[in-house]
Amino acid sequence: MRNSRPRVADRIISALADFGVDHLFGVGGANIEDLYDAAQATGGKVRAVVAKHEFSAVTMAEGYHRTSGKPGVVMATSGAGAMNLVPGLAEAHAARIPLLALIGQPPRPLEGHGAFQDSSGLAGAFDAVELFRTVSRFCARVDDPSDLGKLLTEAVAATRAPRRGPAVLLLPKDVQQAPSDPVPDLAGLLSGPETAPAGADPRAAADRDAAADLLADAVGRGADVLVVAGDGVGRGDARAELARLAGLLGAAVAVTPEAKDAFDNHDPRFAGVAGAIGHPTVPRHLEKAELCVLVGTRLPVMARTGLEEALGNTSLICYDPEPPFTARTVDGPPVLHVDGDLRTELRAAAERLAALPLRPEPSRGTVGGLEYLAAPAPAPAPASASAPASDTAGLRLVDAVQVIESLLPDDATVVSDAGNASAAAIHHLSVPPRGQFVLALGMGGMGHSFGAGIGAAFATGRRSYVLSGDGGFYAHGMEVHTAVEHDLPVTFVVFNNNAHAMCVLREQLLYAADYSYNTFRPADIAAGAGAMFPTLTARSARTPDELRRALAETNAGAGPALVCVESDPYETPPFVPFLRLIDDPPSEPGAAHGDRVTPVG
Repeated sequence: MRNSRPRVADRIISALADFGVDHLFGVGGANIEDLYDAAQATGGKVRAVVAKHEFSAVTMAEGYHRTSGKPGVVMATSGAGAMNLVPGLAEAHAARIPLLALIGQPPRPLEGHGAFQDSSGLAGAFDAVELFRTVSRFCARVDDPSDLGKLLTEAVAATRAPRRGPAVLLLPKDVQQAPSDPVPDLAGLLSGPETAPAGADPRAAADRDAAADLLADAVGRGADVLVVAGDGVGRGDARAELARLAGLLGAAVAVTPEAKDAFDNHDPRFAGVAGAIGHPTVPRHLEKAELCVLVGTRLPVMARTGLEEALGNTSLICYDPEPPFTARTVDGPPVLHVDGDLRTELRAAAERLAALPLRPEPSRGTVGGLEYLAAPAPAPAPASASAPASDTAGLRLVDAVQVIESLLPDDATVVSDAGNASAAAIHHLSVPPRGQFVLALGMGGMGHSFGAGIGAAFATGRRSYVLSGDGGFYAHGMEVHTAVEHDLPVTFVVFNNNAHAMCVLREQLLYAADYSYNTFRPADIAAGAGAMFPTLTARSARTPDELRRALAETNAGAGPALVCVESDPYETPPFVPFLRLIDDPPSEPGAAHGDRVTPVG
């Protein structure tokens, strides 16, 4: 029963609602139930969604934010519920996704005295503050109700700092129930660009000026330029600014694997995907480029595999809150880092270039209301990496992806999981014209896509396509139940090869194995899901035509569906390290030469 005076729980939910939060994702429990009660008291202004597992609750909040830009909030109780958040928060930390985690704790008088699920750091209990600090940008315990306003403001501000990421507030049960005064308005945190503190790095100002000069010089000389766009472009709502800058530079544009929606995949300047799951056209562009411009990416290993040598010989500018992973060398070409607000920096660079004399009469276009210089002639589609043909049973990955692409609604969100199916989707699938693409490559957890696709559907109201292997389904596929409960427009496409197929291939390619720990007995996933959830449309597909009919049926409906694609565990996906191993097998079992093998899965 609520007191007449608002509780801490009520103040938190009210402040978040005023900040723009309209969905909360989590799993209930005794030490978090007051926040659910407070959400119910908003009369529908804030909707609390209960997931099947706390990891998926985090990925729902992540998918919700990635596709809407709205704040993502996750709630969990103490003990195992809190611990289940860790891998999701680790992904958000690695991918720089702004989330707020509200985590219940036992009542303060019981802590250190044998409290159930004690993580206070007292009397031999581990310290939740220390644990969550490692996977967040900010973590604090609210031990005094009077500190709520200060700590809530600091937590939300930390999610929006230049180095974005999750923030955590630990909330003892009795503190949640305590009467509380109003907290400061959080709306002020939404205004203005997110910039690095002025004067924090003297080198930054010098790099900014040098970068502007380098861009102007490239345009003046008509030099070849390659732009590589990362998922910071989408997070920073800078797609239009990216397109304009690329047009003014006359540059080809590649994207990192998790950023397929950063640049129009059908634009003549699109060079393809960079890195381990990428297209051979990207290194070719880089080899002839005099300047490479990174936008919204630090270029981690998965995005720079196959590019290292050319990067070492090319001038580099990185527009990102954090410096690129490519190192400066004394005798090498310049590596410049511009760390301000992405939209602001790209606009400033474009304005300087727009004032320069133009090269002969390029055509013009607009993206997001911004004028840019269009490519003079259409370029061929990015070439694909060639994987050996499979001669065993199952629908080929490339054929399945082509069917999926042909039936995607123009505004669909595509959410890809880890593994072989993800590699095929990244490599072969073009993002719909008004669609979005979500992929977790920070930690690469199997099953991430199920929650993220559900969060995206809540955010947009449009159909999400979740592309996962059966390994991802076994990990967190029971979130299908959440989609069924809320009748969400989500199509779960499960590539069922009865294996952790990427691990099977590693066993074969690295160890010449005549064994496998990663193949399973056959399972009829569609039949099982259909039996478990009678209102769910569940179909199996073994041929392109069967898949086409199944997807057309799901698109015609309003609610969730599951389509199981029967595929081959021994098919080699378009994954550069695997293709290298096929061409040049290791001399000894388990041997990896340099960057030949990128561990995945």
